[in-house]
Amino acid sequence: MLFLKSVKIYSFPPLITQGVRVLILGSMPSVQSLRSGQYYGHPRNHFWPMLFSLCQEPYQDSYDSKKDLLMRYRIGLWDVMASCVRPGSLDHSIREAVPNDIPWLLAQCPCLQTVAFNGKKAQDTFDRHFSRSGYPGITFVELPSSSPIPTKKARNMEEKQQLWRVLQRHILQA
Repeated sequence: MLFLKSVKIYSFPPLITQGVRVLILGSMPSVQSLRSGQYYGHPRNHFWPMLFSLCQEPYQDSYDSKKDLLMRYRIGLWDVMASCVRPGSLDHSIREAVPNDIPWLLAQCPCLQTVAFNGKKAQDTFDRHFSRSGYPGITFVELPSSSPIPTKKARNMEEKQQLWRVLQRHILQA
């Protein structure tokens, strides 16, 4: 039997551009993402291909191109958790989660209109630590995880992308 060592891990700083309108909150970067120092750095994660598609742009693999897409469409990224203990990359293995200061970030973003949760763990952790009612001008959107692991709502990338389409109107608005 294989045992994975549980270690405390830390999320990345937020990727925020001036005038951000959409903030996508994940739970905690995967082991591969932490190693590469990139949000959604695992090559099998569906996040970047789906986001490029939602923005109606051809997919580009360089991290600089990905960050440029975020800036052009005024999309921010962060994780709900600042740190946790987790062996491997699976959300259900997370223990001792410490939240990021999401209220501080939201206060820094006066143009923010939409907060989207990338997966159930991100949503549940946010709801455990923060109140959505404190942000009456923000729409909260719950999305299936962009991980390649099937969810209850979506088994593959095509099904996930269909559910992520609800975010498209928030991204493409003038």
